[in-house]
Amino acid sequence: MSRINFSLAIMLVLVLTLVGCASNKKKSGAEGDTPVIAASDPAVGAGMNFELSGDSDSGNAGGFQTLYFGYNSSEIGAEARDTLNANGQLLKDNKNLEIQIEGHCDERGGVQFNLALGERRAKSVRDYLLALGISPTRITTISFGKERLIAFGHSESFWSQNRRANFVITSK
Repeated sequence: MSRINFSLAIMLVLVLTLVGCASNKKKSGAEGDTPVIAASDPAVGAGMNFELSGDSDSGNAGGFQTLYFGYNSSEIGAEARDTLNANGQLLKDNKNLEIQIEGHCDERGGVQFNLALGERRAKSVRDYLLALGISPTRITTISFGKERLIAFGHSESFWSQNRRANFVITSK
């Protein structure tokens, strides 16, 4: 087996493993081009349970909420700003927390296009948090493009759930 085929096989196994662990729980959100926010745990403040490697998609990252985007967009709208302000306050209140912001896309479009779009989404969220005064050393970003879907189907109601920025606790 060539080195490239071996690398592709390893990547495929990892993706299938992660997809198999993904939740199919439907999240609320608008289907238009306006960014929307999932209905996550609204509690903010002390007493949060911040699990190491916990993520906002599965609801085990304390009060962090996943952010959703419109089609082919990395724009942060008014509703998204409210959510990011709450996520920023969690970071301000918990100075030891470090997070990774994961940029995700729906299944449409090519691999490279979606990796670039996922990166723009993650970086726009990071830039917003930096503007709130969060230290850049506490935030990393990564794009998974269309490789980690959480909703499987071929309509807007599924696609809108996959266009997101997920927050993952990397240090607490």
